[in-house]
Amino acid sequence: MDTKLTLKLDKDVIEKAKEYAAKQKISLSWMFENYLRAIVSRENKKENFEEIEISDFVKSISLKNGGIPADFDYKKEYQEHLLEKYK
Repeated sequence: MDTKLTLKLDKDVIEKAKEYAAKQKISLSWMFENYLRAIVSRENKKENFEEIEISDFVKSISLKNGGIPADFDYKKEYQEHLLEKYK
């Protein structure tokens, strides 16, 4: 359902936004609606992410908590993994 919205904005901003919308071949209303939709969507995702509980195991292997040692040789580890896998 579409609803009318009245905004007070700087005249120069409105003119530049209209020019931009015209170049993009979209309406100013469409552009503004989608901008607001993106902001709301981002906030919803952020809220949902904050609700996720991180397990102790994941916390223990995170880079913030020590994570992978600086001298970790991933090539060597991967080579050993492959040798073990294909025995």
